[in-house]
Amino acid sequence: MQQRQLGPFQVSAIGLGCMNICHAYGTPVSEADAEKLLLAALDAGVTHFDTAALYGFGVSETLVGKYLSPHRSQFTLASKCGMQGVDLNGDGKLVRVIDGRPEVLRATCEAALKRLNTDVIDLYYLHRWDKQVPVEESVGGLGDLVQAGKIRAVGLSEVSAATLRKAHAEHPIAAVQTEYSLWTRNPEIAVLQACQALGVALVAFSPVARGFLCGAMDVSALEANDIRRSMPRFTAENHATNARLLPGYFAIANEVGCTPAQLAIAWLLHRGDHVLPIPGTRSVTHLQEDLGAADVKLSADVMGRLDALINQQTVRGSRYNAQANSEVDTEVFAA
Repeated sequence: MQQRQLGPFQVSAIGLGCMNICHAYGTPVSEADAEKLLLAALDAGVTHFDTAALYGFGVSETLVGKYLSPHRSQFTLASKCGMQGVDLNGDGKLVRVIDGRPEVLRATCEAALKRLNTDVIDLYYLHRWDKQVPVEESVGGLGDLVQAGKIRAVGLSEVSAATLRKAHAEHPIAAVQTEYSLWTRNPEIAVLQACQALGVALVAFSPVARGFLCGAMDVSALEANDIRRSMPRFTAENHATNARLLPGYFAIANEVGCTPAQLAIAWLLHRGDHVLPIPGTRSVTHLQEDLGAADVKLSADVMGRLDALINQQTVRGSRYNAQANSEVDTEVFAA
């Protein structure tokens, strides 16, 4: 597979996001199926695996550690801290908490190293900037983990260009991870350009628009614990409006000779050499389909038609609800 730069690391141009195997999109897959997926990705040439303490409250890290640690030298391991499950009431029920204090990040890292069954995490992101803690303080704490040999590089997630620059002045930032796809263009306001100027990789999660760009979807059939149920773009009304964009999109995919998912990922790969998509999936078949996007070539004409068809003006609904929007630091388009 093609290679791209992820901070100090050379990795596969397309990585694997490891949230879906245990978190967010309804009933998780079995452990056996998670094992098959992780090993299939490694066998297919994926060398960039991305997980987090939040995903399944440690379950994703545990699965990655259990099944990939025997092959640790073959891939770059990324995980995240600063947003995890905490037993606030002492009743064993974990609650999602954002906490960027350096001492909390250190403790989260130690727990992650054990779950991941490794001595060092290659790239460790601040999953969310805790706005009660100066970003320089949190990033300084992560820099201390670099000095201690616990992690090799520092990343940020869902931050603005201004926050990136402040953090980068405190400690070199290797990557910014943020949602980026045809229907989520927020990085194009400033972060995409800031990353390129600073030599920072932009790791694009949800590159197929949380499944929207893969094919027809029945939002009424989403499971009760599927996070898309809380996302405005997936309400029945907004989804029906957005779905009108799909016939034209599918026609372009057919013209190019690829699947809709491959078209979405290929579009990202063409946005810049510093852009690294990390699609997530629970299916080996879908994994293989996603990875095929690396071989899809898009002309300037096709890129322009895609940009005109699906963008911040043609998509209806915010990407997050009010609570989630308050927790991120990304720039937003003017209403």
